[in-house]
Amino acid sequence: MKTIILGGGESGVGSAILAKTKGFDVFLSDNGKLQDKYIAELQAHEIPFEENGHSEDVILSAAQIIKSPGIPNYAPLVAKAIAKNIPVISEIEFAGKYTNAKKICITGSNGKTTTTSLIYHIMKSAGLNVGLGGNIGKSFARQVAEENFDYYVLELSSFQLENMYDFKADIAILLNITPDHMDRYDHNMQKYVDAKMRITRNQTKDDAFIYWVEDTHITHEIEKLKISSQLYAFAENKVQPISAYTENGTIIINTPKSVFTMEQDLLALTGTHNLYNSLAAGLTAKLLDISDDSLRASLSDFKGVEHRLEKVAKVRGIEFINDSKATNVNSCWYALQSIKTKVVLILGGTDKGNDYTEIEELVMNKVHTLVFMGVDNSKLHRFFDGKIENIIDTNSIKDAVNKAYEAANDGDTVLLSPCCASFDLFKNYEDRGNQFKDCVRQL
Repeated sequence: MKTIILGGGESGVGSAILAKTKGFDVFLSDNGKLQDKYIAELQAHEIPFEENGHSEDVILSAAQIIKSPGIPNYAPLVAKAIAKNIPVISEIEFAGKYTNAKKICITGSNGKTTTTSLIYHIMKSAGLNVGLGGNIGKSFARQVAEENFDYYVLELSSFQLENMYDFKADIAILLNITPDHMDRYDHNMQKYVDAKMRITRNQTKDDAFIYWVEDTHITHEIEKLKISSQLYAFAENKVQPISAYTENGTIIINTPKSVFTMEQDLLALTGTHNLYNSLAAGLTAKLLDISDDSLRASLSDFKGVEHRLEKVAKVRGIEFINDSKATNVNSCWYALQSIKTKVVLILGGTDKGNDYTEIEELVMNKVHTLVFMGVDNSKLHRFFDGKIENIIDTNSIKDAVNKAYEAANDGDTVLLSPCCASFDLFKNYEDRGNQFKDCVRQL
């Protein structure tokens, strides 16, 4: 069966390796340049490939196409394949066919990497044979080809969910839905919501769906879609219906077999958004029958995720925080909400159709200086000019850090929480965060 892989990053190369091990006739095609490590792997597995362009006739002769999540369905070549009725599926869909492992799948506009990492930490600490994949770490397909796990914890972006059809999550977690990637979804919020809700696809009465009950997008869709899985809601306070919440400084997690309690102060992760992440992870753990003692230990010793509200250093009384993973406005809202001091905020990058109204009030109350860091800061200026007295333009991370440091007072926090993708000046948000940390350490 002729299988074409579109995209030669971690997802695509993992898919190619799995397809090869399953006996498919595989060809990988990437429009850009492949990384040396991926070229070496493809050659080692004797998988033919091309880079810096697509051979359209070859691709459109495929029996199936597995596409990387970064390529939208409206890309011309993908649209042609779909018009020819060639099945176009995601890596997650493909890999799911070849494992009987239980799949715990996490999505949401914000918090998914932290929650995925926390659930993996809880399960691994409890001694379960578990893999971590999806939008984080090694690709799911690669692990299905090379490992033999009983469980997978998968972080799934809306892009990964788009081309899933028969895949099913045993436990699906939807943390929140706030505007993101609007450029990909025709600036149509419902299209984005529809992509996120695919995480419940194919679930049965034996499966679980964990969600934030105060997100109206989610609750509206639950009513509309008539989801057949068991529903487990979480929120900060006890509302109906609810399975996980806090009361008098204690977190309470109710599942059919148990009631778990723990002092909220003992949670390793702080801030309201992290409380939600911990409640979702705790519900998952109890549905998997992880012991109370093991769960308590894991919730209290988890180290957090790099580039998400990561304390870098304190320089002459000024705290520097790396929140480079905040690639949308809602992430920045959570970051600002969690900081108690006055703030110098570094914003900017590739705008994905952002609406900055959501952070306007927090910015006006907490931020005395905005540092814009991007190739084009005009949209930021249109929104914030006249609202914040001190606005500084920069076009490099070094300049942004230096200007922010000069503007900050003793006791302030300098926060990198850009609201934007990083592709104008950086390879990705990790590169942006690492460069920020390097510049801070040079102060």
